[in-house]
Amino acid sequence: MPNYKLDPEEEELLDSYEKEEWQSVPNLAEELKRHQQYAVATMQQKLLVGIALPQEDFDGLRKRAAENGVTHQALLVELVHKYIAGELVEQRTTAV
Repeated sequence: MPNYKLDPEEEELLDSYEKEEWQSVPNLAEELKRHQQYAVATMQQKLLVGIALPQEDFDGLRKRAAENGVTHQALLVELVHKYIAGELVEQRTTAV
């Protein structure tokens, strides 16, 4: 299994799961069906976006994605999501 880097929230969830702190709900089949419907609705809401990147940037994107065990598309989605959520901060350097 690939070794993924987890963020603090994911680490906390995994730790809780491994400590067997989770309990099944009595109506598991109904809950699974309900959440599957949520997932389908979410997937249907995604939009396809086409972008043009310089070859060097695209190659770097593919390399970084491979290092993290994900596709370049998945990495782009993650980057956009983190940027929108304010988790990525633009670094500006001042010219000397």
